[in-house]
Amino acid sequence: MLLQAIIQNLSLKEVKGDLNRKISRIDFDSRQVIENGAFVAVRGTHVDGHAFIEKAVGQGAVAVIAEELPAELNPEVTYIQVSDSASALAHMAANWYGFPSRRLRLVGVTGTNGKTTTATLLYELFRSLGYKAGLLSTIENKIGDTVLPATHTTPDALSINSLLADMADAGCDFAFMEVSSHAADQRRIDALDFAGAIFTNITHDHLDYHKTFQAYITAKKRFFDILPRTAFALINIDDKRGEVMVQNTAAGVYRYSLHAMADFRARVLDNGIGGLHLSINGQQVHARLIGEFNAYNLLAVYAAATLLGQDSTETLVALSQLRAAEGRFDYLIDPGSNISAIVDYAHTPDALEKVLDTIGRLRKGKARIITVVGCGGDRDRAKRPEMAKVACQLSDQVILTSDNPRTEQPEQILADMQAGIPADAGRKTLTLVDRRTAIQTACRMAVNGDIILVAGKGHEKYQEINGVKYPFDDKEILKNELLTEPSQPG
Repeated sequence: MLLQAIIQNLSLKEVKGDLNRKISRIDFDSRQVIENGAFVAVRGTHVDGHAFIEKAVGQGAVAVIAEELPAELNPEVTYIQVSDSASALAHMAANWYGFPSRRLRLVGVTGTNGKTTTATLLYELFRSLGYKAGLLSTIENKIGDTVLPATHTTPDALSINSLLADMADAGCDFAFMEVSSHAADQRRIDALDFAGAIFTNITHDHLDYHKTFQAYITAKKRFFDILPRTAFALINIDDKRGEVMVQNTAAGVYRYSLHAMADFRARVLDNGIGGLHLSINGQQVHARLIGEFNAYNLLAVYAAATLLGQDSTETLVALSQLRAAEGRFDYLIDPGSNISAIVDYAHTPDALEKVLDTIGRLRKGKARIITVVGCGGDRDRAKRPEMAKVACQLSDQVILTSDNPRTEQPEQILADMQAGIPADAGRKTLTLVDRRTAIQTACRMAVNGDIILVAGKGHEKYQEINGVKYPFDDKEILKNELLTEPSQPG
């Protein structure tokens, strides 16, 4: 593709060199640059791409797009100065792949909690309604029946457009994607044409990146700020910041709620281990998902489907058959001991509180709640004591343990968590650094009817320690401890 076509619709500050040259590929990682490629110098969280312009040119880049041009210019290279390299990369990616988001109907889901479940339920719902659909999520990416691994909540701009192009080429009618605050802030979603956007909720998270809660809110809001007039903006108004999200949007605004008047309204008629019985806009439905937080997810999915033109009755029938995403209130029950174990991705104080509140409503008689929880390393430290506090307040026994320590010492992470243990909760709190040992200990502590919650990692099949991802699956450990018959002597 010609460079002139790739930079179409970009706001250019300065151009030095020939725009009428053929480009073989676009890259923002200098290590990936190939002969006749274009290199976009993006300022990252830890690394500034501008420091690698010379390296990219040495590897064969014939075009450089940057916010600041180097002092010495190679006469064989075209240099283009832009005000925002990250946004430029997103527009270039859309141009390169032929604006794939215009070839299907794309819906984004943002919020602190519920993104994965809502996006996955939408994907499954539309598939059950007879459509071919795509999914971009924390757990996995899907193109129809094809499953691709996911590495980020929202991929980089080039990967997003490549995946959307593959979805469109495969005949997908719809695509559903999680939109993280990082993706909105880093302009990864710029140049995408969204048919709709969903806001689930917002609580403290990712302050290691955003620094302040207000900056986190602003990043989420930016997603709605860039929506076109043809899109819908669907917000949860039971979250007090729902209306904030749509203050400056051009999209049509719709609201959903469990507790207030709204365009889409639901009531929880029953909530048990067998699922939810809901009334949605006057129609009743029984769903396999559990907990009020899933009532919100189901309502958002119903509302989005309606806004995308689907029949309400057919949608409710399909919703009743759907299951939760992997690692989201994912439970198993040992029939012999009647011990239940739940694996959930809850990794924020709010998410943990909602899951534990739901478990508290489900338990019967003298059943205890035993919670195994940790916090990730190299992430928001402010939430660590809050996670421990919530776990202690809503559990009968708490085991603090490692999550993904990454490059931090797990003992330091646990010390940060221990600062949140209430004065009267010390005797019911245990700290075990090794996560496998912590889960095994919880299983051995449990007796008839008890409920074990293993929180934080959910669907993840690894534990990251000092840059290495070791195989680790919370649910498999639980299965081995609870569902394996003891061997008989002799």
